[in-house]
Amino acid sequence: MPVDKVILASPRGFCAGVEKAIKALDWMTRVFEPPVYCYHEIVHNRHVVDHFAGLGVVFVHDIAQVPPGAPVMLSAHGSAPEVVDAARRTGGAVVDAVCPLVTKVHHELKVRARDGYTVLYVGHEGHEEAIGTMAVAPESVILVQSIEDIERARDVTGPLALLSQTTLSLDEWQHLREYAAERFPDIWQPARSDLCFATTNRQAALRDAARGADAVVVIGSANSSNTMALTDVARAVGCDRVLRVNGPEDLPDDLHGRVAVSAGASAPESLVQGVVDALDPREGVETRLVGVEDEYFPPPPELRDILRSLSALVDLCLATPVASTFDPVEDRAVTAAQILDRVAS
Repeated sequence: MPVDKVILASPRGFCAGVEKAIKALDWMTRVFEPPVYCYHEIVHNRHVVDHFAGLGVVFVHDIAQVPPGAPVMLSAHGSAPEVVDAARRTGGAVVDAVCPLVTKVHHELKVRARDGYTVLYVGHEGHEEAIGTMAVAPESVILVQSIEDIERARDVTGPLALLSQTTLSLDEWQHLREYAAERFPDIWQPARSDLCFATTNRQAALRDAARGADAVVVIGSANSSNTMALTDVARAVGCDRVLRVNGPEDLPDDLHGRVAVSAGASAPESLVQGVVDALDPREGVETRLVGVEDEYFPPPPELRDILRSLSALVDLCLATPVASTFDPVEDRAVTAAQILDRVAS
């Protein structure tokens, strides 16, 4: 289906939190005999989940499904405190791959609740990040998805605070933040927005790429909040045809003209390349770059402890020092995309 041109948004695809989670789960599959258990999808992408299922990872939605003593990883979206405690009680190795930006919101909520605040939390009901965050202090939280939800706080006694899910689109969050600030002038807000910098960057890049496009293709899974936020951004720009696809196999055969392409933060770059190849642009690909991301999140501390222990055990067994099992410089140099390519091969 040759189109005229592909406008490729950049940044796109994997963010630092997803990189961290995928690389951590890859380590788990190499360190432990299968099955390795993972609470919820490690990230919201079907292709990534299928890759790891093929390596013996079992994805569960209840920690009770994890056999005693089995290794378990907690997903990048963050888990409720009781889930973390339940995982640790299973007696096996537990690695929490939560994104540090989600951890920041958990901490903010815990501190505000401890200080007597009622927290208005802007998020999507039922999303794993929202569930895990609100569980930090459920008695102190009001879920906000509309202006009407903010009005529910009018009878609250005591101070108010405003926090948000990290993967929201700026368009769906901004008007709620402004309304809350106008309605409650003394409401506390963090000095920096809770919105994930990678999510915001991808939205800005697509906003630029989508202007004047005949169609926009966003690559990512339907349960990925930041992917769906990208489709909202494309529509807000004014594009009449916005498609969310899992991969090139979902593309319709009637696309034409200039097509803007981006990918959610959980979507592998291999899917982007597959989509571009399928679109087969006659005039080539133009990349619209709005910024460069160089953030790096190291592996979870529990995983680093496991790798250090394994290295020490090897040293002891061989009675001679060997290279460390984990090299932070090497870890930063290897991308999650390379790991998935290796898995696929």
